[in-house]
Amino acid sequence: AFSSAILARELGMSFWLALPLAALFTGGVGLVFGLPSLRVKGFYLAMATLAAQFIIPWILRYPLEGLTGGSRPIEVPAPTLFGLSFAHENAMFYIIIPLAVIMSLAARNIARTRVGRAFVSVRDNDLAAELLGINVFNYKLQAFFLSALYAGVAGCLLAFESNSLSLDKFLLDRSIEMLAMLVIGGAGFPLGPLFGVAFVNLLTQNIIPSIIPSVKGVLPSLFPFLNPINVDAALSPLLFGLALMVFLIIAPRGLAHRWEIFKISWKLRPYSH
Repeated sequence: AFSSAILARELGMSFWLALPLAALFTGGVGLVFGLPSLRVKGFYLAMATLAAQFIIPWILRYPLEGLTGGSRPIEVPAPTLFGLSFAHENAMFYIIIPLAVIMSLAARNIARTRVGRAFVSVRDNDLAAELLGINVFNYKLQAFFLSALYAGVAGCLLAFESNSLSLDKFLLDRSIEMLAMLVIGGAGFPLGPLFGVAFVNLLTQNIIPSIIPSVKGVLPSLFPFLNPINVDAALSPLLFGLALMVFLIIAPRGLAHRWEIFKISWKLRPYSH
């Protein structure tokens, strides 16, 4: 997001040139933070990559304050195409939706290639993959590069869609929310992010706000020692965390896995075997 904004503001690049360059640059940053994955895995890998959540904002806020504005928001110029400006409200979705479709199809096809199958093998059992002759070092770095490249495209679209960029958009709770979207949608499935984003937005914007009034009326009688002010502030994240826990118990592989089971069952109907 910040690299595309800097390319557009400081170097005068158009959105169409800043987008691929920012994506490639973000992929390179992903390679740097992917290097610890060659020595650790599991919980330790999560902690090692989580360091990027704190290191990158610190670099943007202090050493690169002259370019990024530090804690102050910076303006991002609106994209143009053949004299047509995308500065109007919701106009960026004419760029975002086609790009999302193209990159979703690309991710689906990558999973079918030799590289994608190597990714699956390394993910499931890197030791077995290495014994089969797969270069684990190479494919792990490729996975980090591709993941960061996708994130770079998303960050560029975010910057140009909002026309304003600040570090407040990249706090830890936002990363946790995105991780929850991936877990709920189904990690390892191309449709997983779509299911996850739809479900989490439905949960946070519709379901939880409709439940909060009834819960607020019950909690004081059950827990009279609680301060009502604290209850109001904590209810939304509390219900979100509770819903995530229930979901992980009922469908640990995500909605996309359930969707695949449904499609297979539909093809086999009316037979049970």
